[in-house]
Amino acid sequence: MKKKLFSIILAAAVALTTFAGCGESNSNDLLSKIQKEKKVTVAMEGNWAPWTYEDEQGNLVGFEVEVASAVAEKLGAEAEFVTGEWDGLLAGVQAGRYDIMANGVGYSEDRAQSYLYSDFYAFNKTALVVRTDNDEIKSLEDLNGKTTCNSANSTYQIIAETYGATVKDIESLDGTIEELLAGRVDATLNAEVSINDYMKAKPDAEIKIVAFDPEVEKVGMIVANNDNNKSLIEAINKALAELKAEGKLTEISNKYFGMDITQE
Repeated sequence: MKKKLFSIILAAAVALTTFAGCGESNSNDLLSKIQKEKKVTVAMEGNWAPWTYEDEQGNLVGFEVEVASAVAEKLGAEAEFVTGEWDGLLAGVQAGRYDIMANGVGYSEDRAQSYLYSDFYAFNKTALVVRTDNDEIKSLEDLNGKTTCNSANSTYQIIAETYGATVKDIESLDGTIEELLAGRVDATLNAEVSINDYMKAKPDAEIKIVAFDPEVEKVGMIVANNDNNKSLIEAINKALAELKAEGKLTEISNKYFGMDITQE
């Protein structure tokens, strides 16, 4: 009798513990929180046209802004954008201050240790840019011993350092071009579409693209790498797949880049 009673009590205790554990897991699940509050915090720089930037009226616009807004709608939420410097955004996502980062975030194995990536929805060519009077730098290999400038911990910094360059920390594309034109750095790297957009807006700028990184950068949204965020990544992937099937990703890409960079 005592054995039977003990077994009943033990089973009840296990069931209660399991139930309590499930409740705790659900309360920490980021997707559930987003859907309950109907708000998702999206981090981006806000100064990198045409990915994410302010228009003449001061509104935040760009490829990533529209893609993130469309994904948020699929999640049953509204995107709330937070802008800041690249390094701080990465740290903020990892610390849980921001839910998602959408800012042309290229995949790397190192980043994948700290962040969960969504499926890739943009494929980005990295351009090497110099002044028009520079005939010394013609390839990425020519960066050895030279100075470039880009955001700290950006893909472009990593590429430049891989080829032996010293990288100066400058947060905005406009800032990097200013450093280049002033002769304070030898070169800079950035997305081909962003450089094309800059040269279209400023056709008299004395800069030129001389080479491309052979590796095409794969872009995804990121969240902090923990179990509570896995369901959010799955939901984002579902949303991206639907937007791709609807032709929405291609439409947004053509709007901001004048070409479709959503196809690998």
